[in-house]
Amino acid sequence: MKLDFEYGHGLMCAELPDSTDVFIPGETVPDPPCLPQDMESLMEATRTSVRNPIGMPPLSELAHKGSKVTIVIPDIVKGGCQPTSHRKVSIRVILEELYAAGVEKKDILLIFSNGLHPRATVPEARQILGDELFNEFYHTGQITSHDSEDYDHLVDLGCTKRGDRVIMNKYVYDSDVAILIGHTQGNPYGGYSGGYKHCSTGITHWRSIATHHVPDVMHRKDFTPVSGHSLMRTKFDEIGMHMETCMGKKFFCCDAVLDTCSRQIAIYSGYAREMMPVSWEVADKRTYVPWAEKKYDVMVFGMPQNFHYGDGMGTNPIQMMQALSAQVIRHRRVMSDHCVIICSSICNGFFHDERWPYLRELHDMFQHDYMNILPDMNRYGEYFATNEAYIRKYRFANAFHPFHGFSMMSCGHIAELNTAAIYIVGAQEPGIARSMGLKTRATFEEALEDAKKKFVGPNPNILALPKTYKLSAVHLCMKDEAYDGYNGCGA
Repeated sequence: MKLDFEYGHGLMCAELPDSTDVFIPGETVPDPPCLPQDMESLMEATRTSVRNPIGMPPLSELAHKGSKVTIVIPDIVKGGCQPTSHRKVSIRVILEELYAAGVEKKDILLIFSNGLHPRATVPEARQILGDELFNEFYHTGQITSHDSEDYDHLVDLGCTKRGDRVIMNKYVYDSDVAILIGHTQGNPYGGYSGGYKHCSTGITHWRSIATHHVPDVMHRKDFTPVSGHSLMRTKFDEIGMHMETCMGKKFFCCDAVLDTCSRQIAIYSGYAREMMPVSWEVADKRTYVPWAEKKYDVMVFGMPQNFHYGDGMGTNPIQMMQALSAQVIRHRRVMSDHCVIICSSICNGFFHDERWPYLRELHDMFQHDYMNILPDMNRYGEYFATNEAYIRKYRFANAFHPFHGFSMMSCGHIAELNTAAIYIVGAQEPGIARSMGLKTRATFEEALEDAKKKFVGPNPNILALPKTYKLSAVHLCMKDEAYDGYNGCGA
């Protein structure tokens, strides 16, 4: 069979055996039905959720005239930007509730929870919020991005009982009402976005993120395959609850379970600790898909140049490794122990130095003989994370924070740990792929023939995953092993 896979800014065709199984999120197994997508219906569904929160009082009781309110919003990476996106709808509903409770517009601050991601640009802010909300708050200085290096607007909350450092956004800490707009969307880091993951990664300092986005946490058996019961997930929740204890208030969460196209399946509001399990129960039906009838020896997919973290993610070698590992984390339950990955990538040497100014230096360091595996790089985490030149680019030049690269490397090693080999097809600079320990071939067909000879035998079970980086991913499970929260997670 002929299939097209993402490649650079276009597609590359592969001729695969007719026995190949194909899975496309939302198509091969349909998502649960989404809510009606007209604005009126979504506003009403969101309003019902906000007025009936789980585990805490509604905003009408939490807020009043004089209340200082922060509304924390995911950055451009997640959640969709269509006119009916959860962010656009829920913010509007929440503002209605706040105004009705007597809160004045001047006392509301919108904060993008970008964590170690670049601060939102003005066009991105407009895209996320829509023209109406943007114009309502931007010109009065009531839209900002979290800055994990702005020590005038950070507060050190000490450590969790586990000893994890918690440094959080001071605007949120000081507010009378702190609202988290989130997405219950499948995530290889801890199962789902939203809830406490939102605050523990989105409005913290790099030292807080360094308590969980590191090899000691990411290379455990409970991390791969993805699970909502990993140590990473536990740390997210502990950090979020520690914030609440120190603030003397609970976050008011409004999370939407999203489908493949970022449409709302369901909306839940309230206290994260009690709301997340309810939200996840619905999200599991879309995210953990018991579909596979056999283990696969070969996984085939394509990597575009521009996805998730932005242009260059599919060409920058360290970001490429993270992206490869994300698929392994999601689908490890259906992979054989000798599984091979075959992935198209233009791999043309484009590092996007403005976006990731430190990754070229990290890549060059990795080529030395004292750097055998990606986690060997983590000894330099603090050195890079405190580099003033890189920090200034994060703060003022739309770059990722330098510690972000170390979470990428920690994740990137997972692909090496869980595969027999990884082939990059169509690399324009094959030496870059080889510098990360990857094999290169010109075509999918050549890569498959080589894999048959060396790793998987003449008749491998093949799984093709077109659009895997273009659509919101699922986490594949064996057909007779529906996900129960623990199976396959090594807990």
